Amino acid sequence: MKQYDYLIVGAGLFGAVFAHEARRAGKRCLVIDRRGHIAGNVYTEQVEGINVHRYGAHIFHTNSKEVWDYAGQFAEFNRYTNSPIANYHGEIYNMPFNMNTFNKMWGVVTPAEARAKIEQQRAAAGITEPKNLEEQAISLVGTDIYEKLVKGYTAKQWGRPCDQLPAFIIRRLPVRFTYDNNYFNALYQGIPNGGYTAMVERMLEGVEVRLGVDYLAEKPALDALAERVIYTGPVDAYFGYRLGALEYRSVRFETEVLDTDNYQGNAVVNYTDAETPYTRIIEHKHFEFGAQPKTVISREYSAEWKVGDEPYYPVNDEKNGALYARYKTLADAEPGVRFGGRLGEYRYYDMDKVIESALAAAREELQ
Repeated sequence: MKQYDYLIVGAGLFGAVFAHEARRAGKRCLVIDRRGHIAGNVYTEQVEGINVHRYGAHIFHTNSKEVWDYAGQFAEFNRYTNSPIANYHGEIYNMPFNMNTFNKMWGVVTPAEARAKIEQQRAAAGITEPKNLEEQAISLVGTDIYEKLVKGYTAKQWGRPCDQLPAFIIRRLPVRFTYDNNYFNALYQGIPNGGYTAMVERMLEGVEVRLGVDYLAEKPALDALAERVIYTGPVDAYFGYRLGALEYRSVRFETEVLDTDNYQGNAVVNYTDAETPYTRIIEHKHFEFGAQPKTVISREYSAEWKVGDEPYYPVNDEKNGALYARYKTLADAEPGVRFGGRLGEYRYYDMDKVIESALAAAREELQ
């Protein structure tokens, strides 16, 4: 009989939720993580009394009452609503694209006027069936907004021109013909008071956790400890990149403490021109309505990923989708191992969907 029922590789949200459910079911779990901290990419650390999102902004939002109530067991959420703004050479526009954006751009006042302006610009561009992100964006919001608020930002984010990106990437961006700056428009939304690290700590109460452990470097010895493995790392790395490396976008952060109580007046400001090298600035205190005398900001620089970098966003184009399908065949046939989470399933997951997926996996494993 082995020492543990489950070895859970990764102390992020998927691993923590699964570990919590397994422990509750009486299973012996060991959670390991390559990093020196828990909570994965939602990790927050205190700087000047401010919870800083080390791996970029994470705003919890969901339409699922089940997921909201589940997360609420481990944290009390504040009323933060994500309303980012776009800065184009000093011109400020509301995000997501809504009547405030259209009014600032064109002076239109009614939804009918805004729709007519977009249709006029779409027709002038000669677009009938959008074939790429550029054409899809112009179809959705017109040429002016595409040129100022989409083109430069998206090219920086993905490292390639918009006409070389698939149309579906822009379809998840909200476009509203109301004066509503709420980006997500979800039924439930907020930031956990005290930060995400404290929330994940509560999920992992009573579970053995070992940090600074590289699973793939010590795989045989670690596998020998448990009956089953829940693996949340990169699926291609698990198989030694034998079919080739899946592509990701990575992000580099420049974080600094400033001797002012309010730097930009908003938690998230996107810089949409091509000339500004970073994609956005996060002012962390605004996520929790902080009144500290200093502030902490992070500039985000999007970067091409290479093996050894931190993978953030899967590049879900046709080529990578086909390669992941081949890795999934290997993963499904791997005895004693279940793959989960953003890296294990090579997909973009919002936090609520990670929790949903982990709960579904736990139900299957523990039934």
